[in-house]
Amino acid sequence: MSDHPAFDNPVTRARVMVEAEVPPERRGPGWDRHWRELEAYAAAGTDWTVAPAPPPHAKRKRRRAKSAG
Repeated sequence: MSDHPAFDNPVTRARVMVEAEVPPERRGPGWDRHWRELEAYAAAGTDWTVAPAPPPHAKRKRRRAKSAG
C-alpha cells in the first residue's frame, strides 16, 4: 500500500480522492464526522455481510397476548 498507515484504510483512501474533487466550500455540515465514522467502521474490521432473508413461505410465529384474569 503506502508508507502511511492511515492509507491502509479503504475509506481514508476514498476520502482523499473525494476531497481532491470537492472543494471545502461545497462540503456540507457533518462532512468530517461522516468520514471519521466510516473510517472507524472500516478500521474496526466490521463484518458488513447481511444475513440471508428467510424463504418466502416461512411464517413467523406470533405470540398471543395473555388474557387478564
